[in-house]
Amino acid sequence: GVKESHQMTIFRIIAAILHLGNLKIQGERDGEVCSISSEDEHLSNFCSLLGVEQSQMQHWLCHRK
Repeated sequence: GVKESHQMTIFRIIAAILHLGNLKIQGERDGEVCSISSEDEHLSNFCSLLGVEQSQMQHWLCHRK
């Protein structure tokens, strides 16, 4: 009963969440600092699926504020 356009949006969001779960986050200084490689294919896929800027997502996934 769900429209095909809505199904594709739901599938896109689920795929993005699955890619987010596969990100390799590197912890540094006893877990106080972290980083994500800008060449991580899962980050690239996550950002393209949701239409967000990769550099901004990379920054905000590693900062608490």
